[in-house]
Amino acid sequence: MTGRIESAFARLAHGKEKALIAYIMAGDPSLEETERLVLELERAGADIIELGVPFSDPIADGPVIQLAAERALKSGTSLRGVLALVRALRTRTDIPIVLMLYYNSIHAMGVDRFCREAAAAGVDGLIVPDMPPDEAGPLKGPAAACGLRLIFLLAPTSTTQRRTYVAKESQGFLYYVSITGITGAKIQNMDDVWQNVGKIKKVTKTPVAVGFGVSTPDDAARVAGMADGVIVGSAIVKQIAAHHQAPDMAAKVGEFVGSLKSAMRTAAPAK
Repeated sequence: MTGRIESAFARLAHGKEKALIAYIMAGDPSLEETERLVLELERAGADIIELGVPFSDPIADGPVIQLAAERALKSGTSLRGVLALVRALRTRTDIPIVLMLYYNSIHAMGVDRFCREAAAAGVDGLIVPDMPPDEAGPLKGPAAACGLRLIFLLAPTSTTQRRTYVAKESQGFLYYVSITGITGAKIQNMDDVWQNVGKIKKVTKTPVAVGFGVSTPDDAARVAGMADGVIVGSAIVKQIAAHHQAPDMAAKVGEFVGSLKSAMRTAAPAK
C-alpha cells in the first residue's frame, strides 16, 4: 500500500527533485511552537518532517539535540503529547510525519497500543535508533498491522551483507548515517558518502536519505546530488535555539530551511 512517504518520494522523483527531511525536537520550545514550526517548514520547502520525541538518554544524538530534548522535557513534553500534536497537525497538513524515538518510550506505552495510537494520530513512519532490524521483532508485526513504516539506519562501516539486509528491511526510505559518530558532527569526506550511497542503491529500490553532518545549504546541495533525500537536524535545531525568544522564530527557521531546499533544487548530480 502506498502511503504519504512513498507518495512524496514518487512526486519528487517525477519532478527530478530530492526530498528535504527536516528534523525538529517536538516540544522545543513548546508543543504549540512545534505545531507552528511544522507548518512553516512545509511552506519553506520541507517534504517530510521528522519529529524527535524527547528522551532522557538519547544515545545517538549530539549535544545540540540532547539540549533540545532537555528543553522539551522541561516544557512537559510526553509521548502522548507528541501524538496529540500530530493529531492536531493532521487537521491542517498532509505532509509525511516520521517519529524518531527510543524504544523505551514505545515499551513504556506498550508496543501494540503505541502503534495503534500513532497510526490513528496520523504518524507515517518510525525511526528507532536503538533498535536495528534484527532486533525489531517485537515492533515489526504491530507496526505493519497499523501501516507504520519502519525506517532503519545504515552506517558507513556496514558490510555488503549488512547493506543488503538493512535495505531489504527498511520501509519508506533508508536512513544512511554519513559519519561514524553522533548527530551534529561534520561530514569529512563527501566522496566516501557518494561511494556508499552508490553501493546501497545497487541493492535496493527504496529511496536512500542521508543524515548526520548536513549543516549548510552547500552540504545539502552536494548530498542531493547523490541521494534521494537529505536529512537535516542539528542545524535546524540550532536555528530554533538561536531564535527561540523572537516573535518571528518560526519564520526565521523557515528562512534557513528554504535556503536548504533552494540549494538542493540547483544541485548537480554527483559524477
